[in-house]
Amino acid sequence: MLAERYFEALFATLRTLRESQLESIDQAAAMVVESVTEGGVIHLFDTGHMLEREAVHRAGGLVMVTPFHFALDLSNPARPRPGDAGASADDVIGLVRYALASSRVRSGDVLLIGSVSGRAAVPIELALQARALGVKVVALTSIAYSRLAEVQHSGGKRLYEVADLALDYVGPIGDAALEVEGVETGVCPTSGIVAATIIWALTAQIVERLLSKGLTPHVFRSVNLPDGTAFNDRQRREYERLGF
Repeated sequence: MLAERYFEALFATLRTLRESQLESIDQAAAMVVESVTEGGVIHLFDTGHMLEREAVHRAGGLVMVTPFHFALDLSNPARPRPGDAGASADDVIGLVRYALASSRVRSGDVLLIGSVSGRAAVPIELALQARALGVKVVALTSIAYSRLAEVQHSGGKRLYEVADLALDYVGPIGDAALEVEGVETGVCPTSGIVAATIIWALTAQIVERLLSKGLTPHVFRSVNLPDGTAFNDRQRREYERLGF
């Protein structure tokens, strides 16, 4: 069965993730704990696959995880513009600068940036500008894939090269795990499941490190439990008071 092949490929990827990335995940947890115990905030920016849905306001997830999202939506299909190169490097720099200036990101915070290929200009520029502000940047990306991808940022560097720390998705080039006879390209990516696994492994290490300091992290409970909503309201209030 093709599904069985996918399970095998996914399990192999997760084994590689465990063997190669646990130390880096713990390093990222150390950054987060150092930040939040000194009044910092953890922010999460993702280019659209899974992380914001998976890690924010989730039962069993940390209250401290704050989404960071910005976009310029334009709808103007008046006429074709052949050869239009789109936004320039200066436009991207200005957009990111405006987003950061309008946000609540501050020096000493931690910013997680998710981008599978790590080649797009916006997450790379966001990492550069955030670090210039004194923010610690953790990239979640596929390093082997990224090395082969054409960089869209004018600086020529990929996301993992400009972050303080990179957590590697350790997936196949192009993300899809299966080559199937009769299909022209690979099918069944691994990055979504691996991204979720990294986030929850990181959560586990953050919890462990906070508890080792005698600090109790604030965690969401399922709202489908009888006391879920009231419990979460208390957790939010306590997080706002204590910062973790």
